[in-house]
Amino acid sequence: MEGYQSLALFYDALMEDARYADRARYILEICRRFNHSAGKTLDLCCGTGNLTRELKRLGADVFGVDGSVDMLSEAAQRGYEEDVNILYVNQLMQELSLPYKTDTCVCTLDSINHLTDARDVQKTFDAVSRALNTDGLFIFDVNTVYKHREILGNNDFVLEADGVLCAWQNSLIGDDVVEITLDFFAEENGLYRRYSDFLRERAYGFDELKAMLGGSGFKVLALYGDLTFEPPARDEQRVIFVARKTEK
Repeated sequence: MEGYQSLALFYDALMEDARYADRARYILEICRRFNHSAGKTLDLCCGTGNLTRELKRLGADVFGVDGSVDMLSEAAQRGYEEDVNILYVNQLMQELSLPYKTDTCVCTLDSINHLTDARDVQKTFDAVSRALNTDGLFIFDVNTVYKHREILGNNDFVLEADGVLCAWQNSLIGDDVVEITLDFFAEENGLYRRYSDFLRERAYGFDELKAMLGGSGFKVLALYGDLTFEPPARDEQRVIFVARKTEK
């Protein structure tokens, strides 16, 4: 899968503020508030498995799916190092096909935004619907249009972590799509080696996502600001969707 080979190497170091433990507790609290037993839980687009492992530590019966072999290799290695045994499956989200039904699907940290064609978003929602039992919960987040236009836009950032520096350059295409160039400079034996990745993300309006969810047999139960139980603010950068599968 193009665009994630180098990112997989440095993803964890650059995502230290993702609050995985808080996010795992938050997801399970959402389930509790909607009287839903998390049951068999799919972490879709699990990346290097940080959230998957946190959910597992909290007692969830969880497995991970991701389209990047490089990300899953990192996830498996970290699971081995931390003695957390989790099944990981290599599938693209829009081609998700499981041999059994799940009760809960989570998809976090703007993974849906990586689908820049709305038809792929609809395919993903259809696939998640097929994977879920009736009354199953689909909990996912998206970066907002506000974030794409006002925060990412045509801005550049420099991120620094232990042993690696990331130059992050954005180009806004229209109002919705951000092209992202990532250059990583990693220290190796006193020298710096450069790695690069190129990604695209698209922001979708709330009404557009609600319509696609409805077309896949979901009822939207709530929209929240990130890690809150409050409605999204006007300048919200990440929004949580909670949807229930209502059709077989």
